[in-house]
Amino acid sequence: MATPEPTTLPMISRLIGFDTTSRNSNLELIEFVRDYLADLGVDSHLVYDGAGRKANLFATLGPTDRPGICLSGHTDVVPVDDQDWHTDPFQAVRGDGRLYGRGTADMKSFLGVCLGLAPELLQRELATPIHFAFTYDEEVGCVGVRPLIDWLSRQRIRPRSCVVGEPTGMRPVRAHKGKQGVRCHVRGLACHSAVLDRGVNAVEAAAEVITYLKSMARRFRAQGPFDTGFEPSYTSVHTGTVQGGTALNIVPEHCVFEFEFRYLPSEDPEALIDEVRRYAEEQVLPEMREVCGDAGFTWQTLSEFAGLETDAHAEIVHLVGALTENAEAGKVSFGTEAGLYQRAGMPSVVCGPGSIEQAHKPDEFIELEQIARCETFVRRLGERLSAAQSIRR
Repeated sequence: MATPEPTTLPMISRLIGFDTTSRNSNLELIEFVRDYLADLGVDSHLVYDGAGRKANLFATLGPTDRPGICLSGHTDVVPVDDQDWHTDPFQAVRGDGRLYGRGTADMKSFLGVCLGLAPELLQRELATPIHFAFTYDEEVGCVGVRPLIDWLSRQRIRPRSCVVGEPTGMRPVRAHKGKQGVRCHVRGLACHSAVLDRGVNAVEAAAEVITYLKSMARRFRAQGPFDTGFEPSYTSVHTGTVQGGTALNIVPEHCVFEFEFRYLPSEDPEALIDEVRRYAEEQVLPEMREVCGDAGFTWQTLSEFAGLETDAHAEIVHLVGALTENAEAGKVSFGTEAGLYQRAGMPSVVCGPGSIEQAHKPDEFIELEQIARCETFVRRLGERLSAAQSIRR
């Protein structure tokens, strides 16, 4: 079994040591990476959030006058609250051929391999550059990558393609579903339940819309459209939370529910949301307004990321397939930042070490063999992009 190089494990362990749970600042980690790269002679640009508490980092190894291959990953991790860990989640622990710690699978091992091998990449005299793009707040809706992409556009920097290192077992993925998460606030009119015809029951109005969402889910499951590369093979919709009412004898004035679509990349997410809104406003709202003119629905997007569908014949698909020795790129149902890079004009694939099955769980881990395979991929990429063996332009 292959084992990681001594240069990468310490780097991964250092990154695990930063508690970059999405609610926290990631600046300590980002500044560490910036200083590390600066010591190698590599300049970094930081793109901050509005409050200045978080930042994306963009750096280029090799020539800066031409587009290169972007290696991208997020720095934030999900909370460990109320999880039963057997080790300190923010201290990397090695054992049984694994590395344990929050972010080992999702996705600091990929970042650590990129950084740990940066000195070696620089020694190769790259003809085509390698860009590092490390983002914040991916776990709460791919928030940070958006201002990074905007900054790249303003700077007229467009990498020729992108590899997002989310855990895929080092198998290239060229397509994933998109997501739209929505909160709906229903406004009714409270009254005593003994005279309920004087009020508007917000919970019942919400229930009608939720029932319609369920009918959409049944329709997708039965009629498609289908893409057997995904599991499930159709667009899915579910309601995740419902809150409403204050007492049994009071007609509820407010109800809030949250739902999401996980849609095939060929689907139009706005059309899905519009269908729900249209049902609420045309089939449910008129009866509510007969009693209260202020009754209604308010819709709020909670999170969204674009679906990914990169052409099977795209250069980046062939390149990553060759470097990982996988002839065919797959599809997954979980989402990543890759769809946003793709939408910005950068053909993208997802390929990184570890398993999504270990992400977000207590005692999260990555197999050391996966780290070694990622090292092989990054080394081969550096060799392919070197002056001696530049990829076909």
